[in-house]
Amino acid sequence: MTPDRLRSIVPMFGGGTSYIETLNAVLEFVASHNPTTDELVGWHRGTFDRVSSRDSILRRVSYLKQVGFIQQDGKRWVLGEAGREYVEDYDVETLLRIMCERNIGLRSLMYALAAGPMTIEEISGQQLDTHPELGWSRGETDMALQRVNWLRSMGLVEKQDGEYALTDAGHQFVDAAVAEWANTAWTPKGTDDAMMAGVYETTVQARSVDPEFRVTVLSRYNRTCPVSGVDHPGLLDVAHVLSWSDYPEHRADLSNVLPLSKTHHAAFDRALFTIDQEYRLRVNPSFETESEVLQRTILDQAGERVLIPDDSIAPAYLAQHNESLGWV
Repeated sequence: MTPDRLRSIVPMFGGGTSYIETLNAVLEFVASHNPTTDELVGWHRGTFDRVSSRDSILRRVSYLKQVGFIQQDGKRWVLGEAGREYVEDYDVETLLRIMCERNIGLRSLMYALAAGPMTIEEISGQQLDTHPELGWSRGETDMALQRVNWLRSMGLVEKQDGEYALTDAGHQFVDAAVAEWANTAWTPKGTDDAMMAGVYETTVQARSVDPEFRVTVLSRYNRTCPVSGVDHPGLLDVAHVLSWSDYPEHRADLSNVLPLSKTHHAAFDRALFTIDQEYRLRVNPSFETESEVLQRTILDQAGERVLIPDDSIAPAYLAQHNESLGWV
C-alpha cells in the first residue's frame, strides 16, 4: 500500500539554497557511523552554527525518516530505502523523484512556475488553491518558501528580482513529467477517485496525464468547464489547444490547456467549436444538434466570450489551432 504523501516539507539547516548539501552530509554521516539519536543530535550541533535545540533537530530527523532517507535499526540510525537509492550516485533526478513521490505539491508548483515567474505570496496561494489539504493559513508564506528552497537547492528554481522562476533544468523536468508521472497513485483529499484520472477517456481517444498537472489545471479554472459550466471534477478533462500528439513540447504548457467537460472536450477535438483569440466561442457552421445541452452550451453561445481566468490561454496558440480548421 502506498503511504500517504506528506503535507509538510521541512527545511534543512544551512540556509535556503543549501538543503541538498546538508541532506548529503547527514546521509554520509549516518552511512558511515550508524549513530544513536544522541550522536545524531550531537553531530548536528557540532556541524551547524546556532543549532542547539534538540526538538528542532529531531523534527528534521523525523522528516527524513518519513521520506525514507533514514530509519532506525534498534537504537541506531541507518540509511532507509530512499537514502540507499539516492547515495548510490547523488543524482538530482533521483532525489526529485523521491521528493515528489513522498510530498504533496512539488510537481504542481513546478507546473505553475512553467507558466511564468511568481512571488512567494502567489506560490502560497497556488499551493493552497491546488491542494487545500495542505491546510496552512491563507497569506502564510513560510511553508511555500520551504518548498521553493528545496527546488532551488536542486537547481530547478531560481530567484529573480523578488520572484521565483524555473531554470532550464526545471523546464526540462516539467516537459517530461506530464506524461511520465501519469500513473501516479495519488488522489487529492476530499475528492472522488475520478479527480485523479491519470488516464481519462474521451469519445476521441484515451491519454495519460500527471494527476498533479490535472489538478493544477482544474484549480486555475475553479474546477469548472468554462464553456458548459460543468463543475464535477470527475466529469472534466484536460483539453489541449495545440494537440497532445502533434505538439508534445506543449503538453505541460498551462497556456495551452483548459478544463472541458468530457462531451465538450470531444466536441472541441472534433472541431465542432473553437475559441478565437478574443476568447469568443466560434461554432462550426455545419454543426447541428437536437441535444438541448449542446444547443444551450454551444450553439446559443456562439460569439459570446468564454470566461478564461486571467487570459490563461495564449492567443497565439488559439490562432495556430484555428488556422487548421478552415471555417474560422
